[in-house]
Amino acid sequence: MCLAVPGRVLDVEDRDGTRMATVDFGGVVKEVCLEYLPDLKVGEYAIVHVGFALQRLDEESAKKTLELFETLGMLQEEFGDPWESAAEVTGSERPADEDVAGEVQR
Repeated sequence: MCLAVPGRVLDVEDRDGTRMATVDFGGVVKEVCLEYLPDLKVGEYAIVHVGFALQRLDEESAKKTLELFETLGMLQEEFGDPWESAAEVTGSERPADEDVAGEVQR
């Protein structure tokens, strides 16, 4: 399932002519395109779907929605580790990630 999730703008910048933001979704931080909301500012909240900020949202509504999503486990479903989810579904072990130095991390 793909949700529209409220997030708080942490930083805004122009990247090659495209307005982008770093957005916090209740502890998960992602990059988001602001082309649909070009006047969105740091500290404001927006509904984000597939990497695009679609609608401004007040802080109280955003926090209530994030709390509800967290309670229902929907944030983990939306932002969780896809390898871990696949391993759970298939009953196999999650593959290990290797960092640049070649050390295995979990």
